[in-house]
Amino acid sequence: MKTIHTRKSDYNFKEMTDEQVVVIAQEEQNEFAIDYIVNKYKNFVRAKARSYFLVGADREDIIQEGMIGLYKATRDFKQDKLASFRAFAELCITRQIITAIKSATRQKHAPLNSYISLNKPVYTEESERTLIEMLSSAKVTNPEELIISREELDDIERNIGHILSDLEWEVLEGYLDGRSYQEMAKVTERSVKSIDNALQRVKRKLEKYLEHRVLDSVGVSQEGRQQ
Repeated sequence: MKTIHTRKSDYNFKEMTDEQVVVIAQEEQNEFAIDYIVNKYKNFVRAKARSYFLVGADREDIIQEGMIGLYKATRDFKQDKLASFRAFAELCITRQIITAIKSATRQKHAPLNSYISLNKPVYTEESERTLIEMLSSAKVTNPEELIISREELDDIERNIGHILSDLEWEVLEGYLDGRSYQEMAKVTERSVKSIDNALQRVKRKLEKYLEHRVLDSVGVSQEGRQQ
């Protein structure tokens, strides 16, 4: 039977590597070891969650999925592997968020997985192909590949800025930067309710915009095959 440590004085986690703390959490079911890792990485999870925009979902939903990914990382990490715990945790967190998003949109019979990854290139880390390029191409047929880099936000602005009001664009930028409704309300001198309404309009417009671009691309592709 495994010993469950319940006193914080059993270990000084700050003097240990993350890998050592995780092993203690695994082998001894040490709740304080788990709490230490969760507290240490919670801002990391929030930063990763901020990189994803999911139409129809709250940021807290994405953060919660990230925390589940972090828990899985503490459970499944193998010290004998070459990867550091941080690298393994990032992989698990990202995988959990994307899996949850794809599952949610699939259950809703959505025409496309309406999420935007703001910090990953398409296909591989070396790829320079981004969402805006894919949407501009007549060959776009796989909506699950709609991924953009954070650096391409300006390109998106040039393409969809005309369908968003000044307030809606300001709210979208604030949302992507991780600002709270209260912070955005103060900056824009609007009520929190106005911010929420604006964000809902943005989500609907983005969803419609992306759907139409994909359908238009598919239509062009089919036209080309018929000629």
